[in-house]
Amino acid sequence: MYRYVVTRLLLAIPTLVGAAALVFVLMRLIPGDVCVIRLASGGHSNPAAIEACRQALGLHDPMIVQFLDFLGSYFTLDFGTSMWSGRPVAHEIGSRLPVSLQIALMATVIAVLIAIPLGTISALRENTWLDHIVRMVAIAGIATPSFWLGIMSLVLVLDITYLATGKAWMPPIDYVPFWQDPIRNLSMVLLPAITVGYRYSAVTMRMTRSAMLEVMREDYIRTARSKGLLEQIIVNRHALKNALLPVVTLIGIEFAFLIGGLVVTEQVFNLNGIGRLFVQSVQNQDNVMTQALTMLVVAVFVLTNLVVDLLYAWLDPRIRYS
Repeated sequence: MYRYVVTRLLLAIPTLVGAAALVFVLMRLIPGDVCVIRLASGGHSNPAAIEACRQALGLHDPMIVQFLDFLGSYFTLDFGTSMWSGRPVAHEIGSRLPVSLQIALMATVIAVLIAIPLGTISALRENTWLDHIVRMVAIAGIATPSFWLGIMSLVLVLDITYLATGKAWMPPIDYVPFWQDPIRNLSMVLLPAITVGYRYSAVTMRMTRSAMLEVMREDYIRTARSKGLLEQIIVNRHALKNALLPVVTLIGIEFAFLIGGLVVTEQVFNLNGIGRLFVQSVQNQDNVMTQALTMLVVAVFVLTNLVVDLLYAWLDPRIRYS
């Protein structure tokens, strides 16, 4: 197992290098100049100031030098300075990452707690009224736009608090860690987590139901029943673990996507997370920030896939990493 983990971590290095090269080339193909955007005032700009800006940012250096500087800064966790704000990229990401990470973790927990039990019940009660209700809830979660669901949940909470207290309530704007002020923290991230978690659970619920239906028709399930085992033991020990293999893969992919894919949710709830920072960096032609954010998402995907592969061995004893 340890050898497998070390091998996978070493294989992640060429993956990250290849992703870095692809991101670096694609960013240079995008038209526009960050110095022109920064220094243009009223449609006019000073050519000398623009040239000095390009020299300061190293935009005139050979491409291979720029790429090696970018790659070296990535592996030393020193992402450089933002072309737009002038502040360190690591500081910008560090101030935004806790918001997106907490929402992604809470949404994942909410999705797992909802999807796996309901998906399992739906499969065990196939074509009953309970199955139809669960499927309807799942389809509604997939079909409902996340931004509309976020707006409606925010309006609903505002109306309820106004009717209960007579005062208009708004979630706080500034992020406070959970261990400093749990109530203020949850009042800011709970609604976004529920909104994202509902759609997350809808997709996972459908996958759980399909996987359980396939597993329950296998020969070893029929054999376990012929031996007289309790249905609860058959479901928990034999069926559910095997059915969770594709579900765990889906959960891992969705979690990695949420780290940088909460753009709409962060916009609706006015959250300063990684998604909003992504959009701002692209709009401002901030190549340094955009490259760092893209590589952060790539690293999260690589690490998540490793965790998912390790969970396979626990879920299915037939899988061995040696």
